[in-house]
Amino acid sequence: MAFDAILAGRIRDALARKKNVEERKMFGCICFIFNGNALAGVWKNRLIARLGPDEGEAALLEPHVRAFDITGKAMRNWVAVEPEGVEHDDQLTNWIERAVKFVKTLPKK
Repeated sequence: MAFDAILAGRIRDALARKKNVEERKMFGCICFIFNGNALAGVWKNRLIARLGPDEGEAALLEPHVRAFDITGKAMRNWVAVEPEGVEHDDQLTNWIERAVKFVKTLPKK
């Protein structure tokens, strides 16, 4: 399954100054890994972001956001942001920063 390469490039640019970032293609999407933990990615044309339990639940109330669900069961602590929610670089940067804030709390792998 294809993913939005332009959105992936924008995420790559947003993470360019961060150390310990890797990219992996998995499950039909591209995933960005920070300190060995999944951080964010692109599923089809949507940004997916790992926000943690509190931030993730609150984010579901925001426009253009829904639970990240590819199997019929939502992935805990992950959200999917529709293209309208990341049209502008400041919107995308905000989501990436929120994901980094959570993933920094996880043990390095």
